[in-house]
Amino acid sequence: MLGRGPAPAPVSPARTPRDRPRGHRPRPPGSRQPGSRRGSDRGDLGGEQVEGRRAVRELLAAGRRRAREVWVAEGVDPSPLLEEIAFLAHERRVPLRHVPRARLEAAARTEAPQGVLAHAEALPDVDLDELCRPGPDGGAPFLLVFDGVTDPHNLGALLRSGVAAGATGAILPRHRAAHVTPGVAKAAAGAIEHIAMAVVAGVPSALRSLAGHGVWTVGLDPGAPSSLFELTLADQAVALVLGAEGSGLSKLTRQRCEVLVAVPMRGAVASLNVAAAGAVACFEVARRRS
Repeated sequence: MLGRGPAPAPVSPARTPRDRPRGHRPRPPGSRQPGSRRGSDRGDLGGEQVEGRRAVRELLAAGRRRAREVWVAEGVDPSPLLEEIAFLAHERRVPLRHVPRARLEAAARTEAPQGVLAHAEALPDVDLDELCRPGPDGGAPFLLVFDGVTDPHNLGALLRSGVAAGATGAILPRHRAAHVTPGVAKAAAGAIEHIAMAVVAGVPSALRSLAGHGVWTVGLDPGAPSSLFELTLADQAVALVLGAEGSGLSKLTRQRCEVLVAVPMRGAVASLNVAAAGAVACFEVARRRS
């Protein structure tokens, strides 16, 4: 929780029960067995199962990684988004299968897959150095760094807000953080297909590396004396560091950030969750850089 007052105990689980593979549930053809490791040799970001209409649509539209198969529940009400998914699947030569709704829901790892899921190659991850390079348009990087964000819905919402605000990359620690589960992919509503991500051994060491690349690191901390709205930014490279809801930024992460800022709270509510505070911060950073 981000706001005034002492932080409650940290949230420890990295995945919701619905995000965990269950051996007795049927899986789409080609899906990996629990415990197997596919995808990136560096970080294994995940993202092989994508659920929800917008998330599946973006998977197909972006074409960043190969989609193996799309399932649509039989009897689902038609919609323009489902029609677009069918069109894109045909264009990409991705098999689209209509399956009984019960079978799709049994294979799903989220509570409401919206009658559609897809199986794809794992998300590629990149080296930290690559995130620090100027973009194709020559613009300076705008990065998100997640320090112990374990809730899949918060991580997905933050990625969605970040991409909407123009973030070019995201950094996740290998441990003490959610990676891209079906819950993250659905909450991100397709944003995972439009942002480069790096998995690092630890956030404090990554912040040191970012500083070495000339990336200014800004930590969001409810106890910071400076306001987010007083932040001075031009067009330099910047990394916004976001902590876990509850515990916030770790002590060493706070020490490694070049500046700490807080979202000022003016009303009766004394705090925001990390997804809400992070969205405010993302768009404020984007506004300051424009």
